[in-house]
Amino acid sequence: MNSDAVKNLARAVIETEAAAVGQLAERLDQGFLDACRFMLECKGRVVVIGVGKSGHIGSKIAATLASTGTPAFFVHPAEASHGDLGMIKPFDVILALSNSGETDEVNVILPVLKRLGVIIVAMTGKPNSTLARHSDAHINVAVAKEACPLGLAPTSSTTAALVMGDALAVSLLETRGFTREDFARSHPAGQLGRRLLLHIHDIMHAGDEIPAVSVTASISQAIVEMTEKRLGMTAVVDESGQVVGVYTDGDLRRTLDANLDPHRTPVSEVMSRGGKRIHPEALAEEGMHMMQQHRIQGLLVIDGDDRLVGALNFQDLLKAGVV
Repeated sequence: MNSDAVKNLARAVIETEAAAVGQLAERLDQGFLDACRFMLECKGRVVVIGVGKSGHIGSKIAATLASTGTPAFFVHPAEASHGDLGMIKPFDVILALSNSGETDEVNVILPVLKRLGVIIVAMTGKPNSTLARHSDAHINVAVAKEACPLGLAPTSSTTAALVMGDALAVSLLETRGFTREDFARSHPAGQLGRRLLLHIHDIMHAGDEIPAVSVTASISQAIVEMTEKRLGMTAVVDESGQVVGVYTDGDLRRTLDANLDPHRTPVSEVMSRGGKRIHPEALAEEGMHMMQQHRIQGLLVIDGDDRLVGALNFQDLLKAGVV
């Protein structure tokens, strides 16, 4: 294998496809705007169809639309001819992909789609093709040439269609006012979803799992509580359950350096007054930022009356996938 020749071939493919993508900006005409309007006004779903490589690209475009606020799904045209047309309703919008605009499986169902009364948006490389002429809006994704040296394998054309699909999805996203929170709701298993949907009360330790000692407790009693609850800290509370401070692993090291008697010294003399606190309704992401900002490993969770209701540490955020 000639390494230089291989790299030159790969470079040529990248440059050819980059040039094809660069030309797309010139194609953002009325057809693109009409397509956006139809999808924004759609009362049903955007149904994406395509065959072969166009089908693979169409499936990805449908997934991108669905995850960014435009309900969409993919239907294979051949399957549509054998019953799946029942998935398409008059209030849907069809996004049909075909580089040639003459794909038999797509064009054979055009009369049926027309009778249904659905709006058809075509994405082709041939503005005068059958599909383009019978559509309500046409998006031109023509390319000068394929990156394949044989000029046969869909390469530049599929890349162009994919990028134009992303342009559609993002344009619709911005126009709809789609937010990070909206994105998180459709991605609950992803890290962003966990950060924006999980609240402190979802991951905190509560009840008997909360490390807490009385303000009159000794250092040794605080150490026992920290050891049993394994959160690297313990809250120090008064008789009403309000937090007056926190005693942490760091405080313990400083106590040992001071040669204090842990059995006779009250924990209130060596605790950190107040301690960093958060409310249970706060987002887990907020808790993560507090820990990072103050370089601490744990937080006390309090209610509106400063009463202790929970505790969590950085490991809890890691386990929940927030970090």
